[in-house]
Amino acid sequence: MRALSFAILVTAVFCPVAASAQLKVLISGGFSGAYEKLLPEFERTNGSKVTTGSGASQGTGPQTIAAQLAGGVPANVVILSREGLSELIAAKRIVAETDADLARVPLGVAVRAGSPKPDVSTVEAFKQLLLNAKSVAIPGSTSGIWLKTYLLPRLGIADKINIKVSPRGTGATGLVAAGDADLAVMPVSEIVHAPGVDLVGTVAPEIQFVQTFSAGVVAGSGDIESSKRLIEFLASAHASETIRNSGMEPLASAK
Repeated sequence: MRALSFAILVTAVFCPVAASAQLKVLISGGFSGAYEKLLPEFERTNGSKVTTGSGASQGTGPQTIAAQLAGGVPANVVILSREGLSELIAAKRIVAETDADLARVPLGVAVRAGSPKPDVSTVEAFKQLLLNAKSVAIPGSTSGIWLKTYLLPRLGIADKINIKVSPRGTGATGLVAAGDADLAVMPVSEIVHAPGVDLVGTVAPEIQFVQTFSAGVVAGSGDIESSKRLIEFLASAHASETIRNSGMEPLASAK
């Protein structure tokens, strides 16, 4: 009996939640606002414990989600731009047919909190705003890559404005909040919850880049079913209101 009691005690101490899933998520900034509000409900209703890390959807350096996975950072689920996820799928880092689009979001303009809000409603107004700014902050990830490689050259101003590239969206809004950049151009969802900045508005439709944020299960991570349940929860109609309140358009389209 003493031996049996000791065995039960050891089991209780070292395996206290054997039935609970232990998931690890790597997420980029665009979907983080909605995710942080939705996660407690998922943990409560599914009996899961989720540890969350962050990284950039694309770009260079060790802070990207791809670089972290390549470096051995453990993750069951990744949430990032569709462009970044497509790269991971091509590299066979994602379990086949587990990817799902969660939400999409347009580019917006941020200024320091309390500053006058300039007109960004037309292509010309946006172009003049960039030209008149002492410096413009952009993230070094998906939206910033698009701005530097496509939009700014298209507008003919790529070499006429002072661009400050931050590895992450939080860095771009941080530059504006500190007064080190006049404005930032980035996904609306990364502006609305950022401290020290205000959302001016969205970029004109003719030059808009609507970004999709997606999720997938990391190949070889184990516990695929619990990972799929998390993605299904985030992609469900139930999550739509929270996603919409974070500045994004929900896409209840889990595969």
